[in-house]
Amino acid sequence: MPADYFDERIASSYRERWPHLFEAEVVEPTVRFLAELAGTGGALEFGVGTGRIAIPLSQRGVRVHGIDLSPAMVAQLRATPGSDRVGVTTGDFATTRVEGTFRLAYLVRNTIANLTTQDAQVECFCNAAAHLEPGGCFVIEMYIPDLQRLPPGERFHAFTVTPTHLGFDEYDVATQTARSYHYWLKDGQLETFWAPFRYAWPAELDLMARLAGMRLRERWSDWERAPFTGSSRNHVSVWEKTPGR
Repeated sequence: MPADYFDERIASSYRERWPHLFEAEVVEPTVRFLAELAGTGGALEFGVGTGRIAIPLSQRGVRVHGIDLSPAMVAQLRATPGSDRVGVTTGDFATTRVEGTFRLAYLVRNTIANLTTQDAQVECFCNAAAHLEPGGCFVIEMYIPDLQRLPPGERFHAFTVTPTHLGFDEYDVATQTARSYHYWLKDGQLETFWAPFRYAWPAELDLMARLAGMRLRERWSDWERAPFTGSSRNHVSVWEKTPGR
């Protein structure tokens, strides 16, 4: 079982620490995109967390179930109005199975990187495919690593620098892994958080999908379907389960 880095301290302050993720201009395009793919079918969220996406998606009439490793994050979801419409299973989303099949499975905000080995990420694709109906889709939102910003020999890249929040990624390019460090200043006190992750390039994710019996259907730079180009810093990828698999 993977380590749970999202304990009560982080879960109870998640919205306060990352408020931009809950803004309407972030949530609404994501939910609209996913609702279109789900149609009249069900949706399964890997790493459902506090229900930031699952709850509004369920409010659009989509049957939503979520899997999450962190009991503390699930408790925050259950304390949120509207969460009674979302089914939740606590477990490792790379391997945990739930009853039924779904038209859509999805991971948002780089959550695939929380699986810190290639084997675990491949297992996640296989788990998604096992839950999908024929023709169903698996969606991942993932960043493009900023390795081009690293001078030779450097390991650290600052991704957030504000008077109250500093964020750094420490890359190990030999193992394709990294650690993400956060430092917050609140009421004169320093609070810290770090977690490991494994980054994967779009082409590698496409191969994982093929191994799981899925093929790339579309790829965009964001949830608004901006074209994906060589300068894109993020991607939203959709793989479709191959009929007969």
